[in-house]
Amino acid sequence: MTQGTGHGENGDRDRDRSPEEAALSERLGNLNQRLSEYRDRRIKTEQPAGDGEDGAARASAMALGFRLSSELVAGVVVGAGIGWGFDRLLSTSPFGFIVFLLLGFVAGVVNVVRTAGAGQNRRGGS
Repeated sequence: MTQGTGHGENGDRDRDRSPEEAALSERLGNLNQRLSEYRDRRIKTEQPAGDGEDGAARASAMALGFRLSSELVAGVVVGAGIGWGFDRLLSTSPFGFIVFLLLGFVAGVVNVVRTAGAGQNRRGGS
């Protein structure tokens, strides 16, 4: 991949190259060395902290996301169930279902906002 260093059989090839080619080859070698040093440093710094704290934060964020989405879905399903029940009892077919479905959606959104706001540290006025 890289050009020879001037030792052995590659010495003949190095003598035949122009100064520009030699300079480019040297720059390529330096770049390759710097990239490998950068990769080594990056791997060493990411290993210890990357798995512990970052993984726990990611799992916590996913748990919060699942909780919020389940609260929203539960509100809609409960509202739809109550509306369907009222429609069956009172024979007011789609109106109770629609009204309680919307109320369930509003209740779910309120629960999501309340839960998401509880995770933040609020300072100041009451």
